[in-house]
Amino acid sequence: MELLEWLTANQGGEFVFTMLVAMVPIIELRGAIPFGVALGLSPGTAMLASILGNVIPLPFIVVYIRRIFLWMRRRLPKLNSLVDKMEKKAHLKGAKVTRYKYLGLTIFVAIPLPGTGGWTGALVAAFLDMPLRKAVPALFSGVAIAGCVVTFLTYVVQVTIL
Repeated sequence: MELLEWLTANQGGEFVFTMLVAMVPIIELRGAIPFGVALGLSPGTAMLASILGNVIPLPFIVVYIRRIFLWMRRRLPKLNSLVDKMEKKAHLKGAKVTRYKYLGLTIFVAIPLPGTGGWTGALVAAFLDMPLRKAVPALFSGVAIAGCVVTFLTYVVQVTIL
């Protein structure tokens, strides 16, 4: 209980809590920025925490996701349908990215809609065999752009409500 109290009782804890929320797939920074603002962080601080939290797992996904999926297929055959679904999603999204390569990856990640984002972008980069040194800047740029868009929208909603 002390950890939860620390995560919600001061700015440092709120910053870390927001980073952790941004690391969660599907939620990512699109949910973490409004979450951080609701905790009491300024929109800019919530954006910074969310961007940092969202980008931390991305290089690991690009490098290791294929090995993880292979391991899951061997050791956890009951999850094969989940792995198939994730691979299919990566290939479908990858078709959109392939035409414009790294710029396409940046734009794909930058669009703050369901089914896009850093985690899916990293999955696409892995399945398109993009080199890490080229994929990471594209992913980071897309996350930063999405962060700015979501922060702006959060600020507008916050000002409108208050």
